[in-house]
Amino acid sequence: QVQLVESGGGLVQPGDSLRLSCAASGIIFSDYAMGWYRQAPGKQREWVAGITGAGRTNYVPSVKGRFTISRDNAKNTVYLQMNSLKPEDTAVYYCKADHIFILRNYWGQGTQVTVSM
Repeated sequence: QVQLVESGGGLVQPGDSLRLSCAASGIIFSDYAMGWYRQAPGKQREWVAGITGAGRTNYVPSVKGRFTISRDNAKNTVYLQMNSLKPEDTAVYYCKADHIFILRNYWGQGTQVTVSM
């Protein structure tokens, strides 16, 4: 059974930091590119950051320089370090695993991030 379990969300003030984690089980983690997505109320889900199995990273321009995605293949975990958080970062954050060779993907259940005074 494949599971992606996000954690680390919460309520913070503008300028604060959070680190999200996504622990995967039931997959060969290194065979998957990992991504973080977010969905704000009333908006479509958007891609935020991605990391390949080899560790190459990419970001949506609105978070570049503030967010850092990383992975620990030994722990089957992907992280999203979020610094200098802004109210517009408020959303439910989801991790996604995409197999690098075949069309197969999995989603986590999401974790809420709220940035507010």
